[in-house]
Amino acid sequence: MSRELRFMKTINDCMILLVDDTKSNVDVLVNALKGMYKLGVSLNGEEAIRFVKQNLPDLILLDIVMPGTDGFDVCHRLKADPRTRDIPIIFITAMDDLTHKTKGFDVGAVDYITKPFDITEVKARVKTHLTLKLAGEALKNQNAILEEMVRERTKELRKAQIEVINRLGKAAEYRDQDTGTHINRMSKYCRLMGKALGLSREEYDRLDLASTMHDVGKIGISDNILLKPGKLDTREWESMRSHTRIGEELLSGGTSQLLEVARIIAMTHHEKWDGTGYHQHLKGKDIPMVGRITCICDVFDALISRRPYKDPWPVDEALAEIKKGSGVFFDPELVEVFLSLEPEIRKIVATHQD
Repeated sequence: MSRELRFMKTINDCMILLVDDTKSNVDVLVNALKGMYKLGVSLNGEEAIRFVKQNLPDLILLDIVMPGTDGFDVCHRLKADPRTRDIPIIFITAMDDLTHKTKGFDVGAVDYITKPFDITEVKARVKTHLTLKLAGEALKNQNAILEEMVRERTKELRKAQIEVINRLGKAAEYRDQDTGTHINRMSKYCRLMGKALGLSREEYDRLDLASTMHDVGKIGISDNILLKPGKLDTREWESMRSHTRIGEELLSGGTSQLLEVARIIAMTHHEKWDGTGYHQHLKGKDIPMVGRITCICDVFDALISRRPYKDPWPVDEALAEIKKGSGVFFDPELVEVFLSLEPEIRKIVATHQD
């Protein structure tokens, strides 16, 4: 069934609750409205309230003067309940005076019908208010359908965005045949740290995705440098370091928060706590937090990964190296957070092998 059909309702599907302590008045209304609508009957206020909460009628014809709980009290209580507040209530009364009408409208009634009943008037007013109610519901439902369509479209766009980002990150990864699942693991560490630091779901999701592009600038580094098995000379090392600038340039000029975070990470993930990093030689908390987080996660995973110039380190030794760099290369507070996540980090390492 389509979304439109699920929400369709006709006027003949509507239920009306008739509330009056005088049975003869109820009989007149039943005879006037039967066959046109579904009908419910209550002979006192408390019974009416119970009926409404169990059946949720589309319209209520409510007598004002009743023993015990009168019509004003019934209306007030129904309008105070979020489940029943939108049900239109028409007061029926023999007292056609301005004071009663004013009080009725104040407590939430939409109309008045006076006794003795004019059947033509009763039918007309009932039909008018049911039509208005159905039109309002149709508008709400149409808005709900449109909102659902927007959500679905947004999910599709988000999925496409994530796919493009992942492929962009891997474009740099595939330049180096030995990096394997480095990007996948590293972004998961970043996500873990973001959660542990109290970032919002939106923020740590963004950090997760943005960190996959940290080395996108390596696209601009030549293969003879990127894949060199031995130590880089001074000129080659300067060329390799330029990948942070290249990454920043590639990711600049975007309008999304995601690309801006990715740009910052690409630019700052090789900055060091003591100011000896590159390429801006930032120091301490002048380095953006996303860059400080990514730096720790990137170095750790680079240590446990195979590279053309080295074998992978054991996890214990890599963790010890991160601890050793606390306050020198890495933000000491973030190092503590990273090390506190050791069980989760080991699980990521074990389940995402090269």
